[in-house]
Amino acid sequence: MLHFPINSATSRRSFLVASATGLAGVTGGLGAQVARSTAGPASGGKAKSTILFFLCGGASHMDTWDMKPNAPLEYRGPFQPVATSAPGMSLSEHLPLLSQQAHHLALINSIDGKVNTNDHHAGYYHNLTGHRPDITFRTLANNRTPMPDDWPYMGCVAASRRPKHPFLPNAVSLPHSPSRKPYTRPGQFAAKLGIEHDPLYLQGDRENPLSFKAPSLVLEKDISQTRLADRRSLLTAVDGVRREFDKHASPETWTRQQERAFSLLLSSKTSEAFDVASEPEAIRKKYGETVNGMSLLMARRLVEAEVPFVTVFWLGDGIGSKTAKKCRSAGSWDTHGSNFECLKEDLLPEFDQCYSALIGDLAERNLLDETLLLVTSEMGRTPKIGDPRSGGVKGAGRDHWTHCLTDLMAGGGIQGGQVYGSSDTLGEYPAHNPVTPADVAHTVYHAMGIHDLEETDSQGRPYQLLAEGRPILDLF
Repeated sequence: MLHFPINSATSRRSFLVASATGLAGVTGGLGAQVARSTAGPASGGKAKSTILFFLCGGASHMDTWDMKPNAPLEYRGPFQPVATSAPGMSLSEHLPLLSQQAHHLALINSIDGKVNTNDHHAGYYHNLTGHRPDITFRTLANNRTPMPDDWPYMGCVAASRRPKHPFLPNAVSLPHSPSRKPYTRPGQFAAKLGIEHDPLYLQGDRENPLSFKAPSLVLEKDISQTRLADRRSLLTAVDGVRREFDKHASPETWTRQQERAFSLLLSSKTSEAFDVASEPEAIRKKYGETVNGMSLLMARRLVEAEVPFVTVFWLGDGIGSKTAKKCRSAGSWDTHGSNFECLKEDLLPEFDQCYSALIGDLAERNLLDETLLLVTSEMGRTPKIGDPRSGGVKGAGRDHWTHCLTDLMAGGGIQGGQVYGSSDTLGEYPAHNPVTPADVAHTVYHAMGIHDLEETDSQGRPYQLLAEGRPILDLF
C-alpha cells in the first residue's frame, strides 16, 4: 500500500512538495511556466490510459521478439523461436505465456533508435521523448543528467492534455526513478513543459514487493494527517520548502503543487488506489509477487482509477547482486556478459509472467481496448555475440546497440497479431518500413486522441512539442 510515514525524524520539512512531482530530478529554472490542458481526448483515439513498461538496460531484440533463426550461429544464439496465438508471429521459446497472448500484440521490428553516443542516457532520452539527443549527450556523457530545457517525456505530454484527475496525479511512475543519483536518466520528466506535469514517483521494494512509498509525501513526527486539515498550520509547515520552490517556479505553479499535495495527503481514495496488497492472492500470484510484477498490477489499478499515464521502469537486482555480476553490468537488461543465461534464468521468466498477466487481466476486465500498452527500452543489443568488456565471444554477452530495436504494443485500438516492419537478415538495421522513436511517440498520442502538441514558451512564442515523426496508422 501507499505509505505516509509519520515518524520521520530526519526530514527537516513537513513534506517535500516539490519532489512529489519529480523536481528532485531537475535543477534550474523552467522554460514554459504554464502548460495547457485540453477538455478531453480528441477524436480518433480509443485509449483513455497508457501503461508504458520500460525494460531498463537495453533488451536484446535478437533473443526475444525479433529472432533470426536463419542467421549464422554467432548472431542468432541458442534460443529457438516458437509459434504463437498469432499466425505468422514467433517469439522466443522462453516467452511461453506471452506467446499465448500474441493475438493482442503488435511488434514493431524496425525502429531506428540510432543516437550519437550509443549509451543509456541518450537511449532513454530518445525513446522516452521521441527527440534525438543533442550534442550535450556526447560532450557530457554520463554527466548529461536531466536539464530544465529538455524535451518532455511523452507521458508528461499526454498527462498535460487530460483534465486534472480528481484525486490522483495524471502521471505516475514506479517502482523507481532510473538511475541511481547522480546519474539520473534524462527524458523521464516534464522539463520545459513545466514541473507541475512531472510524474508522481512511487518507490517499490524488492524485499517487500507489496509495499509502495511516495518518498516525497513524508510527514514529520509532530504533524499528523488530522493537523493537515488545518490549512494554516500546513502553510506554515511548508513555508521553508516554498522558499526553495520559488527559485524554480512561478507562484501559480506553487499553488497548483500545493493543492496537489493536499489532495494526495488527505484523500482516502489515494490510499485505496495504491493498496496493491488488497488484491486477491490469486491475482497477485498470477502476476508474480516480485517488485516488477506488483508494479504492473499497480499499473492496472491506476488504469481502473482512470490515471491517464502510468510508467513502470523495470527494477533489477542492482549493482553488486548475483545477477548483475553474472550479466557484467549494473543489473536489469544490460546483458554485457552471459546474455543467454541472464535472459533464460532471470529476466525472461519474470517478464513473461507479469506482462502476459497484465494483458490477460486487462482483457478479462474489458479494459484492454481503452488501455494502450507499450514495451520499449533504451536500445537493443549487438546482433553479433561477444562484448569485449566481458571477454569477447567467450563472455557470451551483447553490447549496446541503438541502431535497431523492437517495441511491443497492445490495446488502445491497436490491431493485435501483427508484425510491422522488419530488420535485416542479421538484425542489425531496419530494413522494411523503418520508423523512429518519434513515430512511436506520435503513435501513442494518436491512440490517446491527442493531436494538439502546440505549446508556448516563457516569451509567449508557440512551438511544437514533437515536430518530427508521424503516427504509424497501419497499426490501428
